[in-house]
Parts: sequence; structure tokens; C-alpha cells
Amino acid sequence: MLAIIAPARLASTRFPQKLLHPIAGKPLVLWVAERIQSQAPDVEAVFAVDDEKLRIVLEEAGFKAVMTREDHQSGTDRLAEANEQIGAEIVINVQADEPLVTSSQISTLRGMIEEGAEMATLATPFVRREDFLDPNQVKVTVSDQGDALYFSRAPIPYNRDAFESFGDDWVSASPVYRHLGLYAYRADFLSKFCSLPPGRLESIEKLEQLRALENGYRIKVGFTEEPSIGIDTAEDAAAFEKMVAAK
Repeated sequence: MLAIIAPARLASTRFPQKLLHPIAGKPLVLWVAERIQSQAPDVEAVFAVDDEKLRIVLEEAGFKAVMTREDHQSGTDRLAEANEQIGAEIVINVQADEPLVTSSQISTLRGMIEEGAEMATLATPFVRREDFLDPNQVKVTVSDQGDALYFSRAPIPYNRDAFESFGDDWVSASPVYRHLGLYAYRADFLSKFCSLPPGRLESIEKLEQLRALENGYRIKVGFTEEPSIGIDTAEDAAAFEKMVAAK
């Protein structure tokens, strides 16, 4: 059994209660729910929520939601708790604040797990130097076998010979990719991952996927050139609303 689970936490440091923020008259979380439904209509989709307000909004609109504890340290922990109730063998983690997930991205993640990966994620090429230098744009380097070597907020690999002068062309040709916060797991590995203590690198970078690498597990990386947008700030929400209006 395959399920899409979207961990949905109401509290947000940078953008309080962003999942209920209205965009063109509709809460952000419903934009995401409708997008998942349109892109993967044959897959069970559930929101793992930590607040009754989110559950009510989702269920009144006809979507599934399960209540999870408020004290989880990460979305992955919330994901694992929700799957204890759902019982899926393969879990695809779609972020509840990313309203542009596509069917091919979901299929790519599913395929990597069905081909034997325990954990998989997606990445896309960088095209702009400013994004490569932005610590909020997570970088991932990948082995020739398609496994993640490292995730970082820092601009890796460091261009030793021309760091001050390199431009967009170097970035787009560089062996580094922008990580997208979409994941897939085998259920047994998801439980194992959540039982591991936070790693040292994870604690420094604030990137929980590093916990898997620090413990010797592999993360398969798939590639996509389809756009993705995460709503992390009020400015992001305004940009998405403008996009919606343009369409």
C-alpha cells in the first residue's frame, strides 16, 4: 500500500499559522490538498495535523486528516506517527506548504522506492548564482550512482579558483543541485530513522536528512526540472497569490 502523507504543523516561526493563511480566499493547506488530489487521484492522501483548526478545515473540504502530537521535533516524526495509524508500506512525504507538487515528481519518488531504495528525495538544477548562495536553498551533491553525498546550506562545492566572480553559467553546470523537500520512505526504514538520535551535522545545519547519512544509510536522489515553491514567508504567499491570479 502506498500513501501520501503531508505533515502539517500550525505553528511557524517565520510565518505564524501560514497553513491557514488565505490565498485568493482559500487557506494555503487547501491549495496543497487540492493539488495533491489532482496530481495523484489514485493514491490515498492524508494530512498529519497537530491542531484541531487544521483538521476541521481539511475535513470540511472533504480531505483526510489524522491528529498527531504537538511536541514532535520534526515533520518526519509526525509522518511516522501518522503512518502508525495508516499502515502504508511506502510513504511519500509532501510538504503541506508546497502547492506545486506534480504527478511526475510523485511517480519518480515512488519508482525509486519500488526499485529498492529505503529513502529517496528529489533535486533540481540551480540556475541562478544568488539561489546557490542563499542558505535557505539547500544544496545536495550526488554520487555517480545517484546517492546523496551531502546536504548543506553552504554553497558547495566551493569554487576555489573563482568564488568571487563565478556567475549563473558556472552554477547551472556545477555538480550540485537544489534540494526539494519531497521524500519517500519504506515504512520500516521510516520507523528506524525516527528511532535514531539527532546527528551532529544535522544539529549544525538544521537538516534532518543528514541523520540518515551520518548513520551510514543511503538516500537515493531523483531529478526534476518542474517548478516548486515553498511558502515560508508572507512574501512567498504574496508571490504565489500573484501566480494564481495570473493563471
